[in-house]
Formats: sequence, C-alpha cells, structure tokens
Amino acid sequence: MNVAVVLYTSDLRLHDHPPLRAALSSSAQVVPLFVRDPAVAAPPNRLAFLADCLAGLDEGLRSRGGRLVVRSGDPVAATMALVREADADEVHMAAGVSAYAHAREERLREALEAEGRRFHVHDAVITAVAPGAVTPTGANGSGHFAVFTPYHRRWSEHPLRAAATAPRAVPVPDAIRSEPLPERAAVTGTSPGLAPGGEPEARRLLARWLRSGIDRYPETHDDLAGDATSRLSPHLHFGTLSPTEAVHRARAAGGPGAEAFVRQLCWRDFHHQVLAARPRAAAEDYRDRGDRWRTGPAAEEETRAWKEGRTGYPVVDAAMRQLAHEGWMHNRGRLLVASFLTKTLYVDWRVGARHFMDLLVDGDLANNQLNWQWVAGTGTDTRPNRVLNPVRQGLRYDPDGGYVHRWVPELAGLPAPRVHEPWRLPGLERAAYDYPDPLVGLADGLDRFRRGRETDPGPADRPADGPEDGPGSG
Repeated sequence: MNVAVVLYTSDLRLHDHPPLRAALSSSAQVVPLFVRDPAVAAPPNRLAFLADCLAGLDEGLRSRGGRLVVRSGDPVAATMALVREADADEVHMAAGVSAYAHAREERLREALEAEGRRFHVHDAVITAVAPGAVTPTGANGSGHFAVFTPYHRRWSEHPLRAAATAPRAVPVPDAIRSEPLPERAAVTGTSPGLAPGGEPEARRLLARWLRSGIDRYPETHDDLAGDATSRLSPHLHFGTLSPTEAVHRARAAGGPGAEAFVRQLCWRDFHHQVLAARPRAAAEDYRDRGDRWRTGPAAEEETRAWKEGRTGYPVVDAAMRQLAHEGWMHNRGRLLVASFLTKTLYVDWRVGARHFMDLLVDGDLANNQLNWQWVAGTGTDTRPNRVLNPVRQGLRYDPDGGYVHRWVPELAGLPAPRVHEPWRLPGLERAAYDYPDPLVGLADGLDRFRRGRETDPGPADRPADGPEDGPGSG
C-alpha cells in the first residue's frame, strides 16, 4: 500500500491545502507530519499559538479518520526517518520564501532523491500568488517587483487557482508513532491577552469578518479605538487560513471593503516575493541610505522607554502596551511606533524588528522585516524620508482618545484632544498625571534624522500625516 508524507510548516490547515490534496490523490495512505525544529526559535506567544494550531489540525484530522504526527529534531533527518519508517514513496510540502526554507527544501530533495523517492514542493499555499509568478515586464521570468503599485496591478490580473474544500477522509497508517502534541498551557511568558489559534478559530473569524466587518473596512481600518480590522494576520502567518481562499471569498463578497482588504493581502504577497528574491533583506537594508543610527547609553535608554510604552507620546505608548498585552498591534499603531523609533529616536530598524518578532504572534519574517524597512525608508517605500507625527496621527486616528484611554490608563481622565499632548497642560493639572514628558521634541527628532541620514525632508515628508496607503497587518 503506497504512502505519502505531507510535511507541514506554515500551512496548518485542512481546507484549501494543495500538498494534502495531491498526496491523497496519489497514495492510499498519508502521514501528516509536523517537525518541531530547534533551529527555528519561536518566542512564547508564537509557541502558544502554534500549540493551538497543531491541536486544531490534529482534531480536524481525527474527525476524518487520521491524526497528526509530531516529531522533533532537524526537519530533514526527522522527515527521512519517518519516510523510511512508513516506506513512503513521496513527500509533499508547501514552498517557503526564506533562505532557511530554501535550504531546507534543497536538503530534503537531495536526501529523498538519493533513496529514489519523489519530492513535490507546492507553490501558492502560503501566499495567494507564488513569488516569481508575476515579474516586471522584460524580466524574462526573473527579477521581482520593488514597488508595490505595479506589483498590485499585475497581481490583481493573475489568475488564482480554485480553493479546495477539506478532504472527507485522511487515512493514516496505524503503526506510525507520534510525540505528544505541545500544549498551550505548558508555555510560560505569554502575553495576557493572547488570542486563540487553530483552523476552527480562523474560519470563525473569517466568516464573522465577511459578514459584519469587511463592508466598512475602507472607513474604519485606521480607527485605532474602533479595532475594526480582521485580526486574521496570525492565522495567515501560521497557515490556518488560506490566503487564496480569503481572496476568493472577499472578492465574492464584493464592494470597496473587499477591494481594500484584498489589497492588504496583496501587500503580504508583495513582501514574500521581495524576500524570496532578496533573502538577505531579512537582516540587511534593501536600499542602503547611508544611515548612521544612534547607539550608546542614551539611545539604549530611549529604546527601553519605547519598548515599555513610556515615550511621553500617548498614542505611541498605547500601541506598545497593546503589543505587550496582546502579542498583536493595530496596523496604524505599527506604522506610528516604527516611524517613531527609526525617524524620531533614529534607532536602527533592526532593533524594533527584533522586539516585534519577540512579541508578535503574527511575527512573519517577510512581512515584519520588510514592513519595518518600508517605514524606516531603507525598503521599498518610494518616499523614504517621510516622518509620522504622533500627535497629528493621534488626533486623526484616535480623535476621541479611546485608544489612549484603553492602553494608557494613567491618562484615562484626560479628555481628547488634550490627551494627545499632556505635556501642554498647566503646571498643577500636569502634575496630577503620572505620565512622562516626551523623550525628545519632534523638531529635535527630525533634526537627528536629517543629520544622521544627511537628508533634508521635503515639506510633504516633515512630521505630518502618515502614508495613506501603507502595508497592513489586516
């Protein structure tokens, strides 16, 4: 009886899963495998969410007569050991985009072919459109888009494969052993408000979003207090939701809200195709601006204050406290805090990206690193010197102060608009609020940035309103 192995990575679902579908069509039995790779260090929030995802996948498989097999160790060695144990003819997996994912695929391919076994890597599983599927005109099948707008145009015209339903049955060989599934309760150090994971939760969120959230998305997606985004980014990162299915279902819903939401899914694919083509962009500037980032004790103390949500700018501090509490942050908040760290404090974007990766449950390498570079001006943004003014941004996107009141409770009694500039309160009134003064004045921060990058931002790039069309977290 022929057997196929499906190696799960960032695609922890049953619905619309091409590797699983292909394995079931070619083999009588399938072994769904997840390898806990010690080389992929995940912080507590993502480990806890991963435990939920694996439990949900195992539950779905068991309802179809199967189960998830979990092993630990080097993914190639662990997969090959299972292949031999099951005498599997072939292995199926989703294509990755990072340098590590590419190396893992190549090592696995060599090991399987050395034993006469087949290896199938499936595109458009982790993204809706595979990296490299659309390229700039004249690229002859190579190269990548470095600017989002032309990529979005071509991406929108690219035909998507149909989204497949979940299989009715997944027969798994009885003799194959599995390690115990990890448990969320065993993970310590998680954010108190961390959301649950798993495919059932992803599908519930998507259904609710399409039913009652997406229509108002163009008007509400930047409303910090309204919290009117989909909250689907962790599920897209872990693959408990298919981006292809999300695009199809949003387009079926139709309307401006669906178009805006699909545009955000396109941003996700855009960053994946950039990282696939330029793996070193995970740690190096995509476009070197000659920055002389601040270091030393003063910069380190300001960075600590930024991490702890005590910069003296209420909307920045609110966003950083939301991150610490939930392991997630509103997209407008991400833009604001990243601009503040890199353009006002003038601290290296990699410092902020590492902190985000330590806490974000949706900490995706492509989107996190390249979003940070986009804001820092070392990435694909066509206006690299724009600086976001946290006061004006707060007044625009938190006009009633609800977001600040929720996350900075020491200012809860201060009404808007004054809550966004507490340092302007008269002496006795200011003394009533246990909240720090700003780390640096905005004019001084702009001067730091200008001198460090040796640039003179034009009027449209001075501390003012932020990008109206930036990368989103959904």
